Amino acid sequence: MGVHTSHPAVIKRLKRAEGHLKSIITMLESERPCLDVAQQLQAVESALSNAKKTLVHDHIDHCLEQAMHGQTQRVGETIREFKAITKYL
Repeated sequence: MGVHTSHPAVIKRLKRAEGHLKSIITMLESERPCLDVAQQLQAVESALSNAKKTLVHDHIDHCLEQAMHGQTQRVGETIREFKAITKYL
């Protein structure tokens, strides 16, 4: 499989989410208000969702490009892979 152009952006989003998670743990340990914690949890959830969508969409684009250039093994296998990965959207 070739290079997916979205991977650096996905990694950046995941590292940002990782930092938010660490700060949420600190917030809970220092008994910060629940509203503040919930807001940060929402930010992490959103970051993870966006990272996942970016990854899945890029994967689909990448596979479609390969299929158009005859670089995939079989059409049936490619279709099964599309069906499998789209369940994560």
